[in-house]
Amino acid sequence: MERWATFDCYGTLIDWNGGVRRELARVFGEEAADAKLAEYHRIEPGLQESGKRSYREVMNEAMRTLGAPAGEEFELAESLPVWRPFSEVPHTLEEVRRRGWRLALLSNTDDDLIAASQVQLGMVFDEVVVAQEIGSYKPNHKHWQEFFNRTRAPHDGHVHVGASLYHDIAPCNELGLVSVWVNRLGETATDGARPTRELPDLLALPETLDELVVA
Repeated sequence: MERWATFDCYGTLIDWNGGVRRELARVFGEEAADAKLAEYHRIEPGLQESGKRSYREVMNEAMRTLGAPAGEEFELAESLPVWRPFSEVPHTLEEVRRRGWRLALLSNTDDDLIAASQVQLGMVFDEVVVAQEIGSYKPNHKHWQEFFNRTRAPHDGHVHVGASLYHDIAPCNELGLVSVWVNRLGETATDGARPTRELPDLLALPETLDELVVA
């Protein structure tokens, strides 16, 4: 049976919080960066709700809402292509592929931004579904629907890996999909967003995937 692992990118593979916070600290000052990051998390879902904005436009509008000076609102999106993966990610992805898994990205981003992030990850994925091309942002279900339509992947040979209870684990539960929650922030799962497995990072992911779907 063909085995597929789908991944959220930002926060799961790429250090999203670190990338955003660095830019917020540059624009607003180090002392304001944590509060601005928390506010960014609150703002972003509303900007994505209609699915009409590209992710670059979402980031620009979020920065305007946060009070970025004129001209500075574009720099957050411009910084994204150099955001780095978490340290264990490149080796883990290589090992998962070595074990025969096919890999896909399901991401709330744009074509050009995800292409740059694949360079940072050192991995060309077998399938990529981004918000810009489908007009929808997770936690809506369209990323998964599009993935299965394109690949014809077997549901019983698929596992989704994500760091967000809201964007990834809750919709997987709604769709009846197997999921691995990468709990990098030490959060607590809630009813309606309980993963099949929970890991603190991706170090044990190859073994976990093999346990969930036997070749």
